[in-house]
Amino acid sequence: MFFLPVTLTSAGAAALLNLWLAIRVIQLRHADKVLTGDGGSPRLLARMRAQMNFVEYTPFILILIGLIELAQGTRLYLWVIAAVYLLGRVLHGFGMDGWKPGRAIGAGITFLTLAGLGLYAAWLGYTGSNPLH
Repeated sequence: MFFLPVTLTSAGAAALLNLWLAIRVIQLRHADKVLTGDGGSPRLLARMRAQMNFVEYTPFILILIGLIELAQGTRLYLWVIAAVYLLGRVLHGFGMDGWKPGRAIGAGITFLTLAGLGLYAAWLGYTGSNPLH
């Protein structure tokens, strides 16, 4: 039996973050009386995109964290990467509400995290070794 604490904790936190993003969409739907779509509301569209953007990137991040953790065991840097990624997604959520630095920081963190984990996972898979050891 495998136990992947970084992946499990990250997935749980990501589920809660997705719920938070969904609740923010629902709040605007009620306020603007919009049942489906964006109803022409730029603010609702932005919140919907914040949630969808999260849903688009997070599975790749979680899969990469899980596979790296499985290949190497739990490592401190995986905890840090997961925490920074999730923080970046919170900042992005606020950024989509108009706080432009949050959007830029969140997007930057997401791209760097995805690129870093992707390259590292490819390296591990190709070489069968860990360049950090």
